[in-house]
Amino acid sequence: MSQGVRTRPEGSGQALSEAYDTALLDLDGVVYAGGDAIAHAVESLAAAREGGMRLAYVTNNALRPPDAVAGHLGELGVPAGAEDVITSAQAVARLIGEQVPAGARVLVIGGEGLRVALRERGLTPVESADDDPVAVVQGYGGPDLTWSRFAEASYAVARGVPWFASNTDLTIPSGRGIAPGNGAAVEVVRIATGKEPQVAGKPLPPMHKETIIRTGAERPLVVGDRLDTDIEGAFNGEVDSLLVLTGVTDGPQLLAAPPRHRPTYVDADLRGLLTGQPEITEEGRGFGCGGWTATAGADRLELDGDGAALDGLRALCAAAWTAAGDGSCTLDGGKALARLGL
Repeated sequence: MSQGVRTRPEGSGQALSEAYDTALLDLDGVVYAGGDAIAHAVESLAAAREGGMRLAYVTNNALRPPDAVAGHLGELGVPAGAEDVITSAQAVARLIGEQVPAGARVLVIGGEGLRVALRERGLTPVESADDDPVAVVQGYGGPDLTWSRFAEASYAVARGVPWFASNTDLTIPSGRGIAPGNGAAVEVVRIATGKEPQVAGKPLPPMHKETIIRTGAERPLVVGDRLDTDIEGAFNGEVDSLLVLTGVTDGPQLLAAPPRHRPTYVDADLRGLLTGQPEITEEGRGFGCGGWTATAGADRLELDGDGAALDGLRALCAAAWTAAGDGSCTLDGGKALARLGL
């Protein structure tokens, strides 16, 4: 990973699947949304694997155990075993296991993925605050998780039982749009108790630790759709990242990204694994990519030229991030982005 403040997306003369040995792929918003494969994902992953890149699926969604996730990927046409899936449930179970005795009872607020991960660590899942748990763990439990489960967590946490969360993503992509994520549920318990959980998932170190332990990656590339989890997690782990625009991040958010949210590469979807990345050049006061030149004006970002929309976006990132330095760009990029259809 480049040192210092990133001021532009980087170029690559090699296909990313050749430059890196392992892709650490987010799932929701990258490989699938709402259970269906995202366009170009299946064939792009197959080509990357055939070219020798290892594929590891790293998700903050703690709902399903790894074998269920692998089974779903297989149904979509993506060959994967349970060993290829790393979840925030596994990361939080390791975090808990490092702090409580073997066999300890842990109150579970979430889905089967959490229970499987706790048992893997030799811990005992329980369902009630009255079962004498020594820890509470909260993870995404799907749309049918009942309000009474949040109350159960609140009872235990208010009594002083240590509280852990698999992740704090406020939203999660679905086939119908953006839905509340585990972070929204964590906020319910935080409001009720005034307490703070220990969090394992992206972008925090426990998730990166879990991923490296399980994959053994030496030249990993984080691939994700979220700036505040996937890209920040790569930044914290000091590894390179590819942002794909198939999930929750839009053009204005990318241009306003502070240093910890700036990806190494930007592409439309997972086809970006199979190609090199264009260089961004300095052109006078501006930055060029493809047929575009982007400059930072007094109050807005300017874009001149023509060509592929992604190249224009990359040039705009260079202009915006350079102008912002170690902060967030506040220049208006709306007109430039509209010209690109973004």
